[in-house]
Amino acid sequence: MRSTAAVSIIIWMAEELRKFTAEELSRFNGEGGTPVYVAYGGRVFDVTASRYWRGGMHMKRHPAGQDLTAEMSAAPHDLSVLERYPQVGTLVPSAVTEAEGPQPGAFRQAVEHFLDAHPFFRRHPHPMTVHFPIVFLIFAPVFTLLFLITRLPGFEWTAFNCLAAGLLFCLVVIPTGLFTWWVNYDARPMVTVTIKIFVSLCMFADGVSVLIWRLLDPQVVLRHAGPSVPYLILDFLLLPMVIVVAWFGATLTFPLARARGLKTTRV
Repeated sequence: MRSTAAVSIIIWMAEELRKFTAEELSRFNGEGGTPVYVAYGGRVFDVTASRYWRGGMHMKRHPAGQDLTAEMSAAPHDLSVLERYPQVGTLVPSAVTEAEGPQPGAFRQAVEHFLDAHPFFRRHPHPMTVHFPIVFLIFAPVFTLLFLITRLPGFEWTAFNCLAAGLLFCLVVIPTGLFTWWVNYDARPMVTVTIKIFVSLCMFADGVSVLIWRLLDPQVVLRHAGPSVPYLILDFLLLPMVIVVAWFGATLTFPLARARGLKTTRV
């Protein structure tokens, strides 16, 4: 009898909760002193008291007033974190049903089904692997410079190995980056992503050119004139290009405007 009564009370409380549309939920974003609400799985929680949601932004990337069901599925914590805070309502499904809207293709449906079952692959493969080519391609020209200064053959050999390793990891990082863009941003045109793609392809082509040149002419870097000059220019160009790719990649995770507390449009 007690369990039946408890279930009845829970059902009654759920019925009494406020029903939010997506537009109404967006008003509770912490701006101008408004409460901070977020939705997950059709439930709306008041996280105003959480120090991790001060200002209406969580970890400088998740804005309040949104349905975070997809984002939470890839987070390092589960629903129990939100259940520490009061549920203030439920999220009303959009008036436009899936049947009325464009249907994803069979391949996209299969991918989404896989990602729902394995949320780790929604966001993590690219961030986990992108650090390797960044480090290797930064140190390739650095060790070349050390060789030019010290004339120690070990530095030149290390530069060559760093270059080869960096390009090898690019074969993993570039596809995972495109996959992440497609899955999480629907491959929408974005200035940051466009710059990253363009510079990444230029960087990869530059690195391949240097690698092939070094394989065909192992003594090229030993010369002080002639072919060594354009070779060294191509080699040292890797450094600024890697920095540009890393910089714009970081702004996707930690947007500069949000970090300064400025209002931005969510992409």
